[in-house]
Amino acid sequence: MTPRFPIRAAVLLSGVLLTGPGAAAQTAAPAVTFQPFVSGLTQITAITHAGDGSGRLFVTQQDGRVRVVTGGRVQPQVFLDLRSLTRAGGERGLLGLAFDPAFKTNRRLYVHYTDRSGNTVLARYVAASSGTTADPASAKTLFTARQPYSNHNGGQLAFGPDGFLYLGLGDGGSGGDPQNLAQNLSSPLGKLLRFDVRGDAARPAPGNPFLTRSGANPNIWAYGLRNPWRFSFDRQTGDLIIADVGQNAFEEIDFQPRASRGGENYGWRPREGRQCFEPNCSAQGFVDPVLVYGRQEGQSVTGGFVYRGAAIPALKGQYVFADFASGTVWAAPASGRSWTKRTLGRVDNPSTFGEDELGELYVAEYSSGRLLKLAPGR
Repeated sequence: MTPRFPIRAAVLLSGVLLTGPGAAAQTAAPAVTFQPFVSGLTQITAITHAGDGSGRLFVTQQDGRVRVVTGGRVQPQVFLDLRSLTRAGGERGLLGLAFDPAFKTNRRLYVHYTDRSGNTVLARYVAASSGTTADPASAKTLFTARQPYSNHNGGQLAFGPDGFLYLGLGDGGSGGDPQNLAQNLSSPLGKLLRFDVRGDAARPAPGNPFLTRSGANPNIWAYGLRNPWRFSFDRQTGDLIIADVGQNAFEEIDFQPRASRGGENYGWRPREGRQCFEPNCSAQGFVDPVLVYGRQEGQSVTGGFVYRGAAIPALKGQYVFADFASGTVWAAPASGRSWTKRTLGRVDNPSTFGEDELGELYVAEYSSGRLLKLAPGR
């Protein structure tokens, strides 16, 4: 998540976004402000809630800590501390957090981090009966993957509407996917994985498309991804939206309808966006992105959510996402096979988005450590 180049195109003052000259001509989207919600957090990588009715937000810091935000305040007690298990740096560290749909009764939560050797770990923890902390002694490693390079670790963890746990992994890193892992069905890298974690282990979810294919990794749900930095499920429709970071030219948003049976190939490494990355590639067999933007607008997409909250009615049904490098935040109506984005504003190094239990949206500023809440414009 290290920025490729610094851009400060806007200033946030008293919760009102002030943009530079010419911004109004690009901003036909619903009026939105980014209100400071909490500060003092460092290198935020994920924001989520437990679905337990507590109204708490849980924030992961890249260094390995899970923090709790209650009533607009960061609680002093750390919910879970994994700093002894991971080493933050570049694109490594604590990258994902998801709470079991039955968390209120089983107290299970799941984390994705890179271990001190840089390899992927998916682990389960159990919260204390008080719910205020997770028990470090309850750790159970469910899945690991060797990472050949330090970057493109993906990171997102989320439960789908089917009750299964999804994990997004990048192509293993370096540049240009030198081992062509995203297209290699024997490797979990460059893939979206789907697990059944209802028992004591993480098993391939029933119905996974390559479950019975000889030589294929049975956990694969979709493939051909470079570095899916944040995916989400539309809480109303169940559709899946993936933001995939590009190589040299294009950032892309991929879409999978809830009715999908999996197995989509989103095209990396033969393609980047809708164009060939490899010479003379064929378009056959690949699922085109619904939205693409080029280097003149940014160079590291941060995926968000389809807004389903109540505070900003004009934003309902629109997918909100951003670019980490340029800081631009966009909204695009989440319908059809080709989406058109409109600018909402700019923030500093937006590293991740999150929903609260009511569907209101938050965005994290990686550099400043602030959490901002999307609110109606003035």
